[in-house]
Amino acid sequence: MTETGSAGVVRVTGQGAGRQATRSLHRAREARLAGTRSEVAPRAEIDASWDRVVRSGIDPEQSPESELLRADEIEHRRHSTALGELMPLLRSGLASIADAAQQILVVTDTEGRVLWRQGNTGVLRRAHAICLEEGADWAEKATGTNAIGTALAARVPVQVHSAEHFIRALHGWTCAAAPVRDPRDGRLIGIVDISGPASTFHPATLALVDSVARLAEGEIRTRHLAEIERLRAVAAPILCRIGGRALAVDVHGRLAAVTGMAPVDRLPLPKALGPGPVWLPSLGMCRVEPLPGGWLVQVDDGGTEGTPRRVVLDLSRPRALAVHVTGPLGSRTQRLSPRHAELLYALAVHRQGRSASELAGDIFGDGTRTVTVRAEVSRLRRQLAEVLAHRPYRFGDGVEVEVIHPEDRADLLPHSRAPVVAQARWAAPTA
Repeated sequence: MTETGSAGVVRVTGQGAGRQATRSLHRAREARLAGTRSEVAPRAEIDASWDRVVRSGIDPEQSPESELLRADEIEHRRHSTALGELMPLLRSGLASIADAAQQILVVTDTEGRVLWRQGNTGVLRRAHAICLEEGADWAEKATGTNAIGTALAARVPVQVHSAEHFIRALHGWTCAAAPVRDPRDGRLIGIVDISGPASTFHPATLALVDSVARLAEGEIRTRHLAEIERLRAVAAPILCRIGGRALAVDVHGRLAAVTGMAPVDRLPLPKALGPGPVWLPSLGMCRVEPLPGGWLVQVDDGGTEGTPRRVVLDLSRPRALAVHVTGPLGSRTQRLSPRHAELLYALAVHRQGRSASELAGDIFGDGTRTVTVRAEVSRLRRQLAEVLAHRPYRFGDGVEVEVIHPEDRADLLPHSRAPVVAQARWAAPTA
């Protein structure tokens, strides 16, 4: 099948094409590999994929084999994706059809790694020869143009047939794949694919695969709404008894119920969230309590009273460096890396604040290493945003800071070469 595109270029497809069109597709591929101009070209999505693959250095004569993931890693990935819960739906929608059509169902994660496959027994055996098996890598960067990898790269459903595959060893195959997204945030969660021998090609396969992918997304949406309703039923009577601002959110921060404030679609939550006081950038100091399927977040509305007032930087034991933060909503302890201990010590010494260049001099003795300093302080502020300010970097106004030194000042951060630490080791203790 051919069609005339822009600039008189003839677009040729291998899908259901006769021998003449197939030969034209081969000529277009050979011209692309040789870097010469041709009057024929593949479909636009295949053309773009060939360009990406050529730039990546894939050898068209290479084997599609890839290093397989270990069985325990495959299981870990299966349990880490929402696709695992959707497999019954995908199997009922596609696996039996694939079996009858002499094809197989393949489901991958967002890296193009095959996590599940099912279908015709004979085709499963043939798929072994091209490494289309669990744990294999079918991203474009590994296996060239193919439906799984190209759907991942383009984020759209795509069908790849015969010589449209970049690697010659795949020319005897046809495949159709569609991305599956989380409807709550649009994030890609995997790829659904049907593959089989080239003789099993059917133009309706892509529409079928795409329809089942959309059904899977609808199932995610339905399950999410049911989870939110269950959380809302638990949270509603609690929120009725709370004065001030409070929210009930699921484990991903998506709103179930709110009182005393405008609703938000999603509340950004720290990765390591636990019960107790926590600083949330969008709300300030909060108290978090677990709920079935989520969290109750109470905003502290005490104004400046809600700001932690005391920080104790404990450097007395080199193997147990820590910072203790105390405020009206409670106390918490944060373990520190040696680098973060150096930075906090420099800020404790210079309460008026330090620029990135000054901190670089304090830590490295080199004021030009500002990029490293900014990156480290950024990581530190994600953990201690409630007590650290910037422009300049400093402890916040009204925060009381105490440093606990080792008994012998010479033992202060003994492995540190930071000038600010070295200077303190030999300074006479003040009365």
